[in-house]
Amino acid sequence: MKQKIRLTVISIILFLAIAITAGIMMCSKFAPSKKVMDLYEYYQTEDNDDVILVLQNKIYEQKGKIIDGQIYVDYDTVTTYFNKRFYWDDKESLLIYTTPTEIIKAEVGSKDYYINKSKKSMDYAIAKVEDGTVYIALDYVKEYSDVKYTLYEEPNRVVISYVWGEDFLYADIKEETQLRNKPSVKGDILKELKKGEQVEIIIDEEEINKRFTKVITEDGIVGYVKNSMTKNSYYVAEESDFKAPEYTSISKDYKINLTFHQVTNQTANNHVLELLGNTKGVTTISPTWFKVSSVEGAVESLASETYVQRAHNYGVEVWALVDDFTNGIDMSELLSYTSRRDKLSNELIALAIKYNLDGLNMDFEKIPQAAGKDYIQFLREMSVKCRNNGIILSVDNYVPSAYTSYYDRAEQGVLVDYVVTMAYDEHINGGDGSGSVASIGFVKDAVTNVLEEVPAEKNIIAIPFYTRLWEESAEGVTAKAYSMDQAQIILDQNKAEATWDNETMQYYAEYESGGNTYKIWLEEEKSLEEKLKVIMDNNVAGIASWKLGLEKSSVWSVILKYVN
Repeated sequence: MKQKIRLTVISIILFLAIAITAGIMMCSKFAPSKKVMDLYEYYQTEDNDDVILVLQNKIYEQKGKIIDGQIYVDYDTVTTYFNKRFYWDDKESLLIYTTPTEIIKAEVGSKDYYINKSKKSMDYAIAKVEDGTVYIALDYVKEYSDVKYTLYEEPNRVVISYVWGEDFLYADIKEETQLRNKPSVKGDILKELKKGEQVEIIIDEEEINKRFTKVITEDGIVGYVKNSMTKNSYYVAEESDFKAPEYTSISKDYKINLTFHQVTNQTANNHVLELLGNTKGVTTISPTWFKVSSVEGAVESLASETYVQRAHNYGVEVWALVDDFTNGIDMSELLSYTSRRDKLSNELIALAIKYNLDGLNMDFEKIPQAAGKDYIQFLREMSVKCRNNGIILSVDNYVPSAYTSYYDRAEQGVLVDYVVTMAYDEHINGGDGSGSVASIGFVKDAVTNVLEEVPAEKNIIAIPFYTRLWEESAEGVTAKAYSMDQAQIILDQNKAEATWDNETMQYYAEYESGGNTYKIWLEEEKSLEEKLKVIMDNNVAGIASWKLGLEKSSVWSVILKYVN
């Protein structure tokens, strides 16, 4: 009997022990963790000169620096998120920023900077290079950019706001609770949240949780809080009092009818009045006068004071064209050096003033993709000098496409007075085969796509006065360009009859000669009228035409119906 009682007692004790152990284990499993995560571990940083960057509501992978009490942010982060108009010249170690009327330069490591040619100073080095990375003082960035920031310590972290006018979702903390590093009560504690504390809710589709909400605190800690501990969710659109400088433009109060005049020697300048006398309604002429002639920024000129005076007497403005067609000129080598860009832009401004030009037309068609940012910086600096001297700045562009996106038409549309889209050369010699120079679909796409980037009032659409005759032979496909009259003579000589093609909205002709096939899509009054309808229905600033002298005189009457 005693043995049985003893066994019963032992069984009860074992049961109680097991139950207590199980209870302890269950409580341990479901009890909230009291472990506090060290924020240095959380941010994966050490107590050094690094500073964590919290961009809006995200902890950024790239760290900044604190040097001599100043916060520095790497150049790529600055230009990607805060202000793309900062420009770093790694050839001459210069940080440059342009406003509508100022070119501001700072040498690396220096507290001094120059606004145009006037020297100024800060209390800190404006730019530094650490381990090959360029850093810009955040206070200097803030001088020209719509950003606000707050620095927090232990560890060093800077919370930067740079998105304005958008709604961000916030909530208040209902009761004292914990912010944890994962959506579970077993997550480590990152911070004790106070009653009434405001947190921003982060919407993360990949981390939807029924019990926890992902949030970021005012001091830049991202974590999770119980849903039951938030209340009063509301949207806040953060506003800024930053006043961005206004980019002013010269804008004509009439539709522009610009025609390009190809000038290859001084003698050609003598024919300007003769050529203009065959036109109607031309407001602007662009002679091909200036060529970039060296990577140092030298310019060759065919300019003529008499030409300008004659054009002005005829009531026509002169926007001289500048091209980069000279063989052997590496535009990347030219534009990536600030001193060379300065030389080029200063020479062009001096020529414009000397010859009393109304404007300059930049026709740079050989810019490699690697030099895209350098080219845009050149246009920024050029626009400052043109604006300060009352000179119209226009820029020629290919039709929009993925492979020419580095020409950054949207930025051009801010900087320059007029953006000219060359809506021709749809098919070129050495391309993918024969075809139209500018079919109606090609022109429609050009207008539609450029209007997505450049305001209508700054858009000039260029149309062709030439056509190409295609020769298809056993050796391949080649083409030659002809004027309107020349093209018609060729058809007459070969007794080829042109018929209207509704797809291209052009007359098309084809004939055989010497065993080869010849094809041509004509540019003449009717085809140009179809293009003009599309262009002017979009209320753009005007048209341009390449080139003067290739047109039939009758096309000017057609143009007058739509321009002026």
